[in-house]
Amino acid sequence: MRIDNRYLLHLADNNLILGQRLGEWCGHGPVLEQDIALTNIALDLIGQSRLLYQYAAEVQGGTHEDILAFLRVEHEYRNVLLVEHPNRNFADTVVRQYFYDVFNYLNYDALRQCTDEQLRAIAEKALKEVTYHRRWSSEWLIRLGDGTPESHVKVQAAVNHLWEYTGELFSPADFEIECHQTYHTPDVSTLQSAWRKHVKQTLDNATLQIPSDDVWMQSGGKSGRHSEHMGFLLTELQYMQRTYPAMQW
Repeated sequence: MRIDNRYLLHLADNNLILGQRLGEWCGHGPVLEQDIALTNIALDLIGQSRLLYQYAAEVQGGTHEDILAFLRVEHEYRNVLLVEHPNRNFADTVVRQYFYDVFNYLNYDALRQCTDEQLRAIAEKALKEVTYHRRWSSEWLIRLGDGTPESHVKVQAAVNHLWEYTGELFSPADFEIECHQTYHTPDVSTLQSAWRKHVKQTLDNATLQIPSDDVWMQSGGKSGRHSEHMGFLLTELQYMQRTYPAMQW
């Protein structure tokens, strides 16, 4: 029995959508070095998504990575809501990236123990890049939080605003539960304590406050129920493929 295609699409969609968001910073970064860093992280994420889409296309049969990436409709994407959240400002981008990077590191690290050989190889390759992503976002979170009064206020506001989107990372969908039982993929619910420990330590170093435990957590992305931002993102992401079907570079 092949691995559940929904699981592969979930992993791929997370990286593709976040890569698209980061790509929006290209040419607009606060300084040249960070403009380049954001673009490189975006390329890493999209490269990881390509490996996963290729594997998903192989498992599904009769399709291609470009079709899976660019020609599905909104409710067919299974990314978490956090990654589709727009770039309101640099603080929002850093916090969103940091929250996801810590989870992504833990998830890929655990994926190296799964019994699916091809997925395990993808995780091994991606973990090196994800380790850099986590270091970059954590350093910038500390720099902004423990920086000027203005940067502190903005990054604390971003933490407060985006916190409600983090719970979905650790709430397993049915396909995650099934893959965990069959292929020993991560039980994401068990990653939350390590994630929270790392996040709290970084927020403490950044002189930032962790939100209270009674915050309502948003969900729905894994089952295809997305925010109002997703449709606009897909309009831009899919424009070339839908305007020029089956185009070749």
